[in-house]
Amino acid sequence: MNTQAALPLRHLLLALAVVAIWGSNFVVIRLGLNAFPPLLFAALRFAFAVLPAVFFVARPATPWRNLAAYGAFIGVGQFGLLYLAMRGQISPGLASLVIQTQVFFTLMLAMRIRREAVQPYQWLALLLAASGIAVIAAHIDASSTVLGLAMVLLAAFSWACGNLVGKNAGAVNMLAYVVWSSVFAVPPLLLLSLLVEGPDAIWAGLSQAGMGAWAAVLWQSIGNTLFGYGVWSWLLQRHPAAQIVPMALLVPVFGMSTAAWYLGEALPPWKLIAAGLVISGLALNVLWPLRRRR
Repeated sequence: MNTQAALPLRHLLLALAVVAIWGSNFVVIRLGLNAFPPLLFAALRFAFAVLPAVFFVARPATPWRNLAAYGAFIGVGQFGLLYLAMRGQISPGLASLVIQTQVFFTLMLAMRIRREAVQPYQWLALLLAASGIAVIAAHIDASSTVLGLAMVLLAAFSWACGNLVGKNAGAVNMLAYVVWSSVFAVPPLLLLSLLVEGPDAIWAGLSQAGMGAWAAVLWQSIGNTLFGYGVWSWLLQRHPAAQIVPMALLVPVFGMSTAAWYLGEALPPWKLIAAGLVISGLALNVLWPLRRRR
């Protein structure tokens, strides 16, 4: 029987810190959107992820077109749509849950493009997650609209496309990859902000933003991106993926709990049922192959 040494306590705490940051980040996004237009906010997030880190992190050995595609899918597709949806179209807690469907979009894209076989347990996992999304769709209200749900699902699909692009990059330092690909996220987000939100809204956001709003931007860039991806990559280099990756299942748990605690987002039974279905699907997809290997 294969055995694995337990994670050192400080490494376990680091992993929990990362997933707590990634989960609570949805509350930070919502607070930042009180000051900045969504597309401008997304552009600022990636701009501060690039500068000054790009001068200290070597460019990963992957083609420019790969970096550009990843930056477009993650910057514009994932976060651009997510921020737009979270400005009044979907609550932070539900957004943190629905965005996790990227796992299943990745699975379906891999099946379609790479001709990867889908195992029976993966179909069951997909069914569980889809059931959870159906529960959410059946309880649309003023805080979460059909448009908001659709936009977050599209953001999850874009994330999945980014996952496949990132897989084609090969074995690269993930922190460096995120920093350098962010170079290609900033210009289209700024251009879209100018076209959609307008110069007046951009100027108003930049000139009227207080310390809390800029702290939200820095939290996105430094805490969520540089610290999060940096520490996660560092842990994956030192421990088996089977010990680290399953902890990401806690992201929507932290997302929904912090939204309930800080923003007072309600957690009615239907929302808990939906969360249970989606997280069960995620857990089955992640943990079943690990169990079989052991």
